[in-house]
Amino acid sequence: MSPFVTIAMPCLNEEKYIEACLRSVMAQDYPKDRMEILVADGMSMDATREILARLSEEDPRIRTVDNPDRIQAAGMNRLIRVSRGDVVVRMDVHCEYAPDYVRKCVEALEATGAWNAGGAQRARAKTLFQRALCAALDSPLGVGGAKYRGKDNEGFVDTVFLGAFRRKVFETVGLYDPKAITNEDAELNQRIVDAGGTVYQSKDVVVFYYPRDSFRALAKQYFKYGKGRARTLLKHGKFLSVRPALPFLATLGGAGLLATSAWQPFTPIAFGGYALGTFVEAVRVTVLRRGDDGERGPGARAIPIVWAIFPVLHVSHGAGFAAGLVEYARKRDWPDDAERLEKRESRRDVNGAHASA
Repeated sequence: MSPFVTIAMPCLNEEKYIEACLRSVMAQDYPKDRMEILVADGMSMDATREILARLSEEDPRIRTVDNPDRIQAAGMNRLIRVSRGDVVVRMDVHCEYAPDYVRKCVEALEATGAWNAGGAQRARAKTLFQRALCAALDSPLGVGGAKYRGKDNEGFVDTVFLGAFRRKVFETVGLYDPKAITNEDAELNQRIVDAGGTVYQSKDVVVFYYPRDSFRALAKQYFKYGKGRARTLLKHGKFLSVRPALPFLATLGGAGLLATSAWQPFTPIAFGGYALGTFVEAVRVTVLRRGDDGERGPGARAIPIVWAIFPVLHVSHGAGFAAGLVEYARKRDWPDDAERLEKRESRRDVNGAHASA
């Protein structure tokens, strides 16, 4: 018999996207009687609640759980506590899922013995800016060689996009960090690996997401990413790889070169090399390379956009990382015994919910 699956989806003010997303979940080819669909709503002020109520009348598998904390990680914790599934599949609203997404996640878990399994973070675009951003994110200069971005990658990784978790994960390592505004997935996966578990990425698990649609939104997003990763570093005292710190190190090095430019000749050489390298890569990914959806790059007209996206990604993330180091070094928002408390509370909450199912 197929394991019982809980779909766990946090949301907030998603009236434009929630129905299409849920209908794609309702249409999954996984056995309908072996799946529940839980949505943690962050007290939406638009029509999200009305849409959820209407859809739950149509499909009783859909249940809404209040998330007054509004943060995704806190919403996931509320869903996990009331879930009945042997497997918890995290889903985000701003994504498109293949009809076999849930089934392929479960098959990957069973075939590999992983504690968490998922697919690559495949980008899909509607606007020219999004197409340019997809091209940039398809480049090693855009993602720093992150395996979870590669649609053809198959194997054990340090983190994965979204994911499907065995229930024992939360009993063993604890729930999501409820204070983590960003980087909550990578932080949880780091605890999984530290506990001796594994995270697996399958190229058969297909999900697309739509990236930000402006420079401003992109800069804000990556600044928050940087802060979240700095928080994870300070909380755990390490990363599973050096990759999350590379934009910070590059930004710090660039700032140092600018500050000392009057005393050394290397600043124009370094910045000229960076400009040339990012330009060549912008040409490559916009004209020569196919994206995650199989389409060619956005073409020559997007070259200047992609060229500008690279420093926005790097500097925003690096500056956010620096800000996070300062902020969370001064005032940590997790207790010294956070891991022990997370495990103890998670074991009680998760086992209690499962026993009452």
